[in-house]
Amino acid sequence: MKLEWMKGAALSVALLLITPLAMASDLPFLTATVERQALMQERIVDGRVEAVQRSTISAQTSGRVVEVFYDVDDFVEQGAVVLRLSDSEQQARVRSAEGNLQEARARATEARSEFDRIESIFAERLVSEAEFDRARAARDSAQARLESARAALEEAREQLGYTTVVAPYPGIVTERHVEVGESVSPGSPLVTGISLEQLRVEINVPQQLIGNLRRHREAQVILDTGERIAAESLTIFPYADPASNTFRVRVNLPELPEDAGLFPGMFVKTAIKLGEDQRLVVPSEAVVFRSEVVAVYVIDHDRRIGFRQIRVGRELPEGFEVLAGLRQGERVALDPVHAGIFLKESQQVSR
Repeated sequence: MKLEWMKGAALSVALLLITPLAMASDLPFLTATVERQALMQERIVDGRVEAVQRSTISAQTSGRVVEVFYDVDDFVEQGAVVLRLSDSEQQARVRSAEGNLQEARARATEARSEFDRIESIFAERLVSEAEFDRARAARDSAQARLESARAALEEAREQLGYTTVVAPYPGIVTERHVEVGESVSPGSPLVTGISLEQLRVEINVPQQLIGNLRRHREAQVILDTGERIAAESLTIFPYADPASNTFRVRVNLPELPEDAGLFPGMFVKTAIKLGEDQRLVVPSEAVVFRSEVVAVYVIDHDRRIGFRQIRVGRELPEGFEVLAGLRQGERVALDPVHAGIFLKESQQVSR
């Protein structure tokens, strides 16, 4: 797997990076003092975006597809009707179950009345115990048939509800398996969808890096814009692939906004934390890029300005990592344009 040093993000536990000075002395521009900062040691690994919620809605009853409201790439709100099945058979079952329930309710009422009558005269020893037992059994049997009829009606209504297929969560339709007019049976796939609200990135980490990753358990997904999304948590699988000697890791992301630009299947870079290191950092606004030259305007203790070439490394939110050309405590101009003008004017005056 390709590994490279990332452009990186600096940790907030660092020393203070810059101390702007409000136009110190006779300098008509702001300056900053270069200090060491604790930077995160990390490696970039390749990853692929996955949807946490991905499912195929299957038919739970038999019927013919009469309406399909969404197609591939359509966004569906949670609870929205995705498609409808013919429901004439289910409607008939509901009506039949309702009739059976009414009959069972009437028989149960009759059986209870008969039992109450037998019970009252049994107390006066006017009927036999056997007749009393038969009345009680008839009452219990009628009550059981009533409960069965209620359950049958509930099941029939549930089957009727299955003819209207709704989205279990908000997401995008990725595949439609049926067309209008097709007959389906329980278990037949109807539509497949994914949710873009919960995403994760799956990466493979070499075995020599997995120890540090287990200790720090931090990672960031790098977008095409350079913006980073910090992982909410990591799921590290406890075994290595014997073919590649890498560990499978899931980078679980927080809930993302709609404009995040991440979609399942995308290839992304992921930075994993391996440790910390102290490095010099110079503010981005102080760095001048001229063709192949990278430089800054440095102010010495006598407030003299010099144009000095430097070598930079990673680009950080706070600036650039300095590999060579600057020392800790040196001051640099935060406005290279004004610093350059001031330097030329100073040279002309000295002549």
